[in-house]
Amino acid sequence: MQNLLKTTRGEVPYERIKGIDRSLIDQPSETAASELAAEVEFVVETYEPRVKLTDVELVALAAEVGGFEINASIDNTNT
Repeated sequence: MQNLLKTTRGEVPYERIKGIDRSLIDQPSETAASELAAEVEFVVETYEPRVKLTDVELVALAAEVGGFEINASIDNTNT
């Protein structure tokens, strides 16, 4: 999971849609937060079906740092 969420879309050869679209980070946090949450949900559901995503929280970091912090909660219990 952590590796998937740190992967930038387009950096994996032959799997160009794998990863998070980092261009969203340059958008205002009000609009980018929901789109980034959808990206996280898509990546987890597509590439790691063994876990269930229970919560996605995006925190805008301080202006000096820039970007977002992605906090994803998962349930990886096998049913």
